[in-house]
Amino acid sequence: MSEYQYYEFRALDRRLTAEQQQRLRSLSSRAEISATRFTNEYSYGDFRGDPGRLLEEYFDAYLYAANWGTRELAFRLPRALLDAQTAQRYCAEEHRAWVTQTAEHVIVRFRWDDDEGDDWIEGDGLLDPLLATRGELATGDLRLLYLGWLLKVQLGELDEDDEDDEDLADEAEPPVPAGLRELSDSLASIAEFLKIDDDLIAVAAKASAPLVSVSDDGIADWVTALSASEKDKFLTMVAEGEGAQVEALLVRRFRRESRPAGTTPASTGRTAGELLAAAEARRAAREQAEARAKEEARARRAAEQAAAYERHLQNLTGRKEETWQQVAELTVFSKPKEYDQATQLLRDLHVIAEREDGITAFTARVRELRTRYAKRPSLMDRLDKAGLP
Repeated sequence: MSEYQYYEFRALDRRLTAEQQQRLRSLSSRAEISATRFTNEYSYGDFRGDPGRLLEEYFDAYLYAANWGTRELAFRLPRALLDAQTAQRYCAEEHRAWVTQTAEHVIVRFRWDDDEGDDWIEGDGLLDPLLATRGELATGDLRLLYLGWLLKVQLGELDEDDEDDEDLADEAEPPVPAGLRELSDSLASIAEFLKIDDDLIAVAAKASAPLVSVSDDGIADWVTALSASEKDKFLTMVAEGEGAQVEALLVRRFRRESRPAGTTPASTGRTAGELLAAAEARRAAREQAEARAKEEARARRAAEQAAAYERHLQNLTGRKEETWQQVAELTVFSKPKEYDQATQLLRDLHVIAEREDGITAFTARVRELRTRYAKRPSLMDRLDKAGLP
């Protein structure tokens, strides 16, 4: 299997200048580069750039996928929209889910490595459905960070060579944000992209409060009440090309001030080890339930088929001679399809004969058929495999 790597970067808050695009071009002559996007695919060779450096200097989102099982995702947010200390409570361990900082930004990164090394994936189009989560995070939704912590727990526990496994099992769960039971489409896509265990998410979500929707009704009056100096600051930011950041800042602050009491992330006292054990128990119960459902469905199909076959036999019972005539017509010509149909009818007649204590007469008619077509090995073979006398 050939190698495949896909890199995609997005500039969301500010478009790249012509000079910046030219500097990026020096990293790859094959990349697709625009004012908002940098993409490249490799079937051989490697990207000469440093993704972390590009995130720090140019881009707000990054996705990487390789067919040997590595997947990466990262978002860069202005410090005003994401507190680094808060992010590090969830994503502190490098290589799985971690945080880096620049003078102006906080970057959260996630990485999945599949030891099986067989993960064929086409990168184009993967990043688009994930981007909305950056906006959710910018307005104070911490579910992405919590999923990053679960990813760390999941991969750390599965790494048998990790000397810190025991410490990981005892690691206290960070505050659980609301809405884990109702992930947005974008968050669900991220969980799928990073292969975060559904059972682990489900048991974690038991401690997650329902997502409280804060209506934006009234935001116009709220903005009107802001001080003149604040309005001037936000207008200046918009004029300098930071309109998206201003929107996130205003919505984040309005929702925080409008949020009902009791909707902040909750501390549970659970540990990573307890969550993993609960996820394993849920997985076992789910698989048992699925196995039972599968067996029940198989039994229903078998019963339906048996009932249908019984109706078929009852129909044949009243027209046995007509069925023997049909067998005779099907065996006149040496055609495999007709032989198969004749053999099936003979099986049916055999069952009826056994029920009516007429097996002697049935055997005599089959042997007569065998004598007549003894030089047709294809037909004889079918009769033998059907167990007909």
